[in-house]
Amino acid sequence: MTDKTEVNLSGVKQSKGVWLVKVPKYLSQQWDKASEKGEVGKISFGKKQGKTEVCFNLNEELSALNAVGEKDASLQVPRDHPFTMHTVGGQTMAVFSQSDTDEISLEGMVVHRAECRPVVSDNYMKLKKLQIKDSTKSPRLSQQLERAITTVFKPVANHDFNVVYDKKKKLEGKMVRAERQVVLDMLFSAFEKHQYYNIKDLVDITKQPVTYLKEIMKEIGTYNNKGAHKSTWELKPEYRHYQSAEEEMQTE
Repeated sequence: MTDKTEVNLSGVKQSKGVWLVKVPKYLSQQWDKASEKGEVGKISFGKKQGKTEVCFNLNEELSALNAVGEKDASLQVPRDHPFTMHTVGGQTMAVFSQSDTDEISLEGMVVHRAECRPVVSDNYMKLKKLQIKDSTKSPRLSQQLERAITTVFKPVANHDFNVVYDKKKKLEGKMVRAERQVVLDMLFSAFEKHQYYNIKDLVDITKQPVTYLKEIMKEIGTYNNKGAHKSTWELKPEYRHYQSAEEEMQTE
């Protein structure tokens, strides 16, 4: 689906140049408390050693921190905020606005980038202390319930897959390694009855840990990765004590 939203590009014809300025969060919060057409502050331009200096001065009425919900009216946010200028570089950036009627308009192209930073003062240090204190507050609250909630997922003492895993570990933990020759005798005896076994069956027969059993089988056996007997073990030819099907027929 194609978006057919039209964009008002009159800003291009008027060749507006706009500034892209990053401001502290508390400063934007103070601006939100200003009246719709109220003044939030003033920007001053000056020269120092041939360089242009830009500074934003917050309106005194908005400097009280209680404007953003704090009860301590004596605590104020910094008012003076010098600009740290940055180059736009090779980037092409533009500023757009959206009206109440959802019309999107180009306000202009970004010609300057800057950061609005506060002057370090007692007010600023008090503000940072308050912000750090607020950040350490846990967003979670404990609440006592009058009755159990049954409309959501109920926790269980243990999940089924954990029970199976614990049972398996407990079983393997009881398996004590027998002497090597004893295990070999059990394996050779088993392979006299059948030519192929999977590792689970061998564990059931010998009652030995899987890792220990695999170590022994790698020496006396061969693992089948494919074919009709895939995922099974059989003895190497030099260890086989059973007769093949042809030999059994000839013997009969």
